[in-house]
Amino acid sequence: MKKVTISGLQALKAAGTKISALTAYDASFAKMFDEQHIDVLLIGDSLGMVLQGQDDTLPVTVEDVAYHTRAVRRGTSRAFVLADMPFMSYATPAETYQNAAKLMAAGASMVKLEGGAWLGETISGLIERGVPVCGHLGLTPQSVHVFGGFKVQGREESQAAKLVEDALALERAGAQLLVLECVPTALGKAVSDALTIPVIGIGAGPHTDGQILVMHDMFGISANYMPKFSKNYLLETGDMRQAVQKYIEEVKSGAFPAPSQSFE
Repeated sequence: MKKVTISGLQALKAAGTKISALTAYDASFAKMFDEQHIDVLLIGDSLGMVLQGQDDTLPVTVEDVAYHTRAVRRGTSRAFVLADMPFMSYATPAETYQNAAKLMAAGASMVKLEGGAWLGETISGLIERGVPVCGHLGLTPQSVHVFGGFKVQGREESQAAKLVEDALALERAGAQLLVLECVPTALGKAVSDALTIPVIGIGAGPHTDGQILVMHDMFGISANYMPKFSKNYLLETGDMRQAVQKYIEEVKSGAFPAPSQSFE
């Protein structure tokens, strides 16, 4: 199996082929997802909620993400491995470089940071030091208290315009991938069309270059609730491997997300 690389993901966007992605936190699930030919595996700070039972992602540490990154890497042969930089782990340049190095050493092929144009210098510094970067815009869970909860972003025209500007700024700074979370379908399309780098959506409509779900949501086993933008594939198939296969097939065909899993 040919290993997925960032250039490979960019080629998928250029060809109009959707990118499939899931979160993973251990070797066993990583191996199963990898064997079904998932394109991207994200070790998300979502582990704070789905594994640790936290109310949000803020308590997650770099050591937490590094531990799970090592486990996922051991189970992965093909997929592109992406790791989250946790809350306040990139507050200063020195902290950013040190923490990103830990995650890369643990087995990540790229790190993900939440934030807009203000991250430009940080991203440029990481790229200069050989660390590939994925941006994250829209609903950025580390800013949940600023937003006043987990709410759809970019519904107002001014907010949508700023989000597009932020996305372009991240690309100019050197980001090679973008995750776009909980925005209206039209904005998801606008951002994907504006950027040359791949845009992977979660609750961003069907027109992004790919889709990602938290694995616990995709299997319908999240402890708290099922987000509107997700779908319980295990309920439909009754088998975990078939659930992953169906998810990938529906992402690739454009059947997922349907209007019922998107925001207007």
